[in-house]
This record gives sequence, C-alpha cells and structure tokens, in this order.
Amino acid sequence: MYRSLPTLTFFSSVVKNVASPNIEIKKLVYIYLLAHAESEPDLALLSINTIQKSLSDQSPTVRALALKTMSGIRVPVISQIVSLAIKKGLADMSPHVRKAAALAVPKCYRLDPGTRNQLIEYLAVLLGDRQYFVAGAAVTAFLEVCPERLDLVHPHYRGLVKKVVDMDEWSQLATLRLMTVYARKCFPRRTRRVAKKSNGSTTTKGFYDDDGDEGEQEETGEVEQVLDPDLEMLLKNIKPLLQSRNSAVVVAVTRCYINLGTQEYISLSIGPLTALLRGPQDIQHMALFNIVSVCLTQPEAFVKYASHFLVHSTDPPQVWELKLELLTLIFPHCDAYLKSLILNELEHFSQGSDKELVREAVRAIGRCAQSDARTSARCLRLLLKQITSLDGNL
Repeated sequence: MYRSLPTLTFFSSVVKNVASPNIEIKKLVYIYLLAHAESEPDLALLSINTIQKSLSDQSPTVRALALKTMSGIRVPVISQIVSLAIKKGLADMSPHVRKAAALAVPKCYRLDPGTRNQLIEYLAVLLGDRQYFVAGAAVTAFLEVCPERLDLVHPHYRGLVKKVVDMDEWSQLATLRLMTVYARKCFPRRTRRVAKKSNGSTTTKGFYDDDGDEGEQEETGEVEQVLDPDLEMLLKNIKPLLQSRNSAVVVAVTRCYINLGTQEYISLSIGPLTALLRGPQDIQHMALFNIVSVCLTQPEAFVKYASHFLVHSTDPPQVWELKLELLTLIFPHCDAYLKSLILNELEHFSQGSDKELVREAVRAIGRCAQSDARTSARCLRLLLKQITSLDGNL
C-alpha cells in the first residue's frame, strides 16, 4: 500500500487477521480495512463482529482503535451499529475512547444523515466532558452535525471557555468559531452613556437611570460599551492564545475580539498579529489581510510597527499591495520622520521595473498627499520631479 501497488486482491487473507491478539498486526489490518472497505463492502461486513468484540477489550487503545475503524468503514448498512458503538463509547472510563466517540460522530452523520437525532443526544453529553481534549473533539463534531443547536451549548458554555486554552489547535479554532457565533446571538451589545459632573469628573449613567442631582451633571454624549460578565470571561480566557505558535489561532482570537470585544481588547491583538509577518509568504498574506481590517478602525495603533510594512523586493504582488494599503492608512498618524521614510520608500518603488508596483506606488503617494495636507506640497514636488522620466508608465 505504501508503494501504491494494488493490494485489493489480498483482502480476504488480510481481514482474517482482524482477530489477532497482537496489537501491531491489529493496527495494520485496521489501516488496510479503512483503505479498501468501500471497494469490498460485503467482505468488510464480515469483520464487523470481530471489531465489535474489540469495543469491550481491556485495553483502552484497542477500544479507541476499534471505534475509529468501525466509524471509518464507509458502508452505509452499518450506520446503526456505528451509532450504538458511539453510545457505548460515551460511557467509557477512558477519555481517549470518549474522544474517539466524539470524532466518530461526524463520520456517522456523513454515512447516514438519518442518525442525526441520536447523534445530537450524544453531543449534548460529550460537550460537557471534563477532559478538554474530549470537549474539543465534541465542539468540532457539533459544528459539522448541528451548528444551529446553540441550546446544547448553554449548560456547558463556562466549562468550554475554561478548557479552550488547553485544547489542541484544531479544537481551539472550532471552539473560537462556536463561541463567536454563540456570544453574538446570546449576549446582545449593551451601552451606557457617560455623564460629566460639573467639577470635571465623569460618572457612568445607565440609559434608564433617573438621578436626582441632574443639575450638577452635564451629558457629554459619549457612549461606552458594557460587557456581559460571561462575555468578559470569554475575552479574558482566550487572551493567552495570542501567544499561540499557530497563526490561525492568533487570527481567530483577533477575529473574536473584533466581533465581540472593546477597543482595549482589539489593541491587545495588534502586536501578535504583526509578529505573524515574520512567517512564510502565505502566512504573511493572510496576516496582512487581517491587519488591514483592524487598521481601518485603529490606524494610530499600528504606527509603531511601520517598519514591518515596508515593501521588500522579494514580496509577491498580493503582499506588497496590502503593505502599500497599510502605509497609506497609517501615514496621517505618523511623525515627521516616519512620513519622510514612507515617502522615500514610495519614491524608490515608483522608479522600479514592475509596472503594477510603479502604478500603485504613485497612487499611494497621491493618497498620502490627500490624507495629510501638510505633506501635500512635498508629494507634489516628488511627483513633478518624475514627470521628466523616460519611463512612459511612470
């Protein structure tokens, strides 16, 4: 199989070894079964009884393997047997078997969508599991089988929020996605108006508060967001994930903060997001997209990272386009030195050989002139100086 040679002819001989007491041989037979069961469904069914017996084996490794194999044999006839095997796995003492049961749920659903109601009952139990890696697998399964059933999450919300830091990266991504949807539906945005006292200090005043000493207070019209305690718990608990080695997790936390958090939380994600620019080109591209979306609302926070957005000669078009976008967004908020640096960079690239980059660099100089009137004279001189260039495109 490893050499991609045809091995289907040995099916009946290999499957006979499914009852072998040697766990290494059992693993090899299971791998072979998963690869070829669809081509030989009738012969594969003969091994089901033996695999079912392995579900009661003394070793949790064998039980988990048997459950994984049974759910992976894509023969629709056995969907009910798989469903019962998952039910048995729910009550298993070993968390590894319970995790295998959680991972088997979406496979069983794909095999036979008719088992959905049974599987939803199993997920309701698995989401509340005390082991973080079981709960993480259950969230992944939940998003595939019944993402609209947010009522199943209500009793387990706080438990999942506490476990998210310990989960593996795939489960963290699934949990962050679920929590973002859940929080937006279940914790509506609430705001309160800030009133200013006549002595200059501020007091916070609810929308419907009737205070007797209104004569001493004056409305400033400022409105601040009030976070639900459960929502705040989520935002605080996912903060350590900004240090994750996985770029997707960092981006997922940032997305969560943008959708649910206040400006204070969004500011926390700016540094880790910018750090992703040290990664390979595909990660840089994805990070830049997210940096631009945050920068549109908070450009001044990115000024100190301006040097990270300077265009490199090795950057592909999709990366330098986003970098030029960022430079023009932060330009009005920079000090004189940084503005000069950005304009020098843009001038340099406007004299390059890449036609698209030249065009975008000139356009960026124009945007800088529009966004900050004090530098417009310099931008105009810079562009007029290049009118005499022999490069027709420029």
